[in-house]
Amino acid sequence: MEVTKEFKSGFVSIIGRPNVGKSTLLNQILGQKIAITANKPQTTRNRILGIHTTKDAQVLFLDTPGIHKATGKLNKYMVDQALSACRGVDAVLFLVEATDRVGGGDDYILDLLAQSELPIYLVINKVDLVAKDKLLPLIQAYSERFKFQEIIPAAAATGEGVERITSLVTQCLPTGPMYYPEDMVTDLPERFIVAEMIREQILHRIHQEVPYGVAVQVETFEERPGKNLIAIQAVIFVGRDAHKRILVGKGGSMIRTLGQESRREIEAFLGTRVFLELFIKVKKNWMDSDRMLSEFGYE
Repeated sequence: MEVTKEFKSGFVSIIGRPNVGKSTLLNQILGQKIAITANKPQTTRNRILGIHTTKDAQVLFLDTPGIHKATGKLNKYMVDQALSACRGVDAVLFLVEATDRVGGGDDYILDLLAQSELPIYLVINKVDLVAKDKLLPLIQAYSERFKFQEIIPAAAATGEGVERITSLVTQCLPTGPMYYPEDMVTDLPERFIVAEMIREQILHRIHQEVPYGVAVQVETFEERPGKNLIAIQAVIFVGRDAHKRILVGKGGSMIRTLGQESRREIEAFLGTRVFLELFIKVKKNWMDSDRMLSEFGYE
């Protein structure tokens, strides 16, 4: 790719309350899926780097966990990840829902952002789900609450407004180098994304408190070039024996379904056939153990 003389580069954080569409927006910007999505809060647990490169700029987007009132150690880790992503960046995208009003959670985030001198862009997501006459009062309410660089109506799921978002944040970036090769979309290792795709299927298929007590580790990732195959073994860790029984299902039905659906997603991501084996282990109260959180990558 031949880049322009005034090439720009920089970091942009995507923040907001849980479940407002941050990961969906990142995937839409990149044109492919690297961050898992689910209709459940606290789906994203780590900061995820998405790399958007054009001939004019390289924008490094940081998808973050939802900012919420944290109680346990895992939840505090997630909120710390989100808040730390607002330091040392060039701009912030603050996502809210068009289907919601300005609430206490948004006020808390806005109070934090008021301490920063960064350009803050408000993205009102899910505008495809509301009538236009309901959107204008929401825009007015946010305009009165905070001085945003821009307010951008969008629908991350359909792509509406996404091109405008990338264009606006690119304009505020400084001139700089291309930090990553032009064909890279993330710096995440494949093992991490594979583990997240398995956890995503659990989020989609298991309800109540079970998904929030799950961690996934890929233990083996073996390429077999002669067979155009990757053999993967992954362990699903749960905090209670009862959660293990739910994930196994009657006669092993649930673990089979999770394996089949995960394999389809992983094959689409890796572009090759996959042999996937899933195992379940119980680690009592791992979410409140500093040692276990560190072992699972939540440091």
